[in-house]
Amino acid sequence: MKTFSQKPADVTKDWIVIDADGVVPGRLASFVAIRLRGKHKPTFTPHVDDGDNVIIVNAGKVAFTGNKHEQKTYYWHTGYPGGIKERTARALLEGRFPERVMQKAIERMMPGGPLSRRQLKNLHVYAGPEHKHEAQQPKAIDIAALNPKNKRGA
Repeated sequence: MKTFSQKPADVTKDWIVIDADGVVPGRLASFVAIRLRGKHKPTFTPHVDDGDNVIIVNAGKVAFTGNKHEQKTYYWHTGYPGGIKERTARALLEGRFPERVMQKAIERMMPGGPLSRRQLKNLHVYAGPEHKHEAQQPKAIDIAALNPKNKRGA
């Protein structure tokens, strides 16, 4: 018996669209990271980009559980001495680029390296309900229906 190894020329990529309205960001990011890497396919090969193309709409309407909306803090460093910056999840979601909350959550669930950076180019995140990938005829996946914990209760 030989170990199967997918060739880059044999890869078939699907397009999926996910509505993030009211969905818990961590659970959505975990699902999307698996899809981007291709681990849901029986032909998964660790060194080949065989994941799907993922479109996330309504990323600005994700719902954090507990007090994370107020207490979760995102840090970054400017590169200058004493240049640590911070911003809360609420400030990011109400700010200019609310889709960055989902982009960063997914990026941080991917392994670091050149292949992951290439796979992240297959991710398209939009803050509103509109996207420009209708020509690819993406299949809709309802994350909230997969598990009751995926959607935040009112």
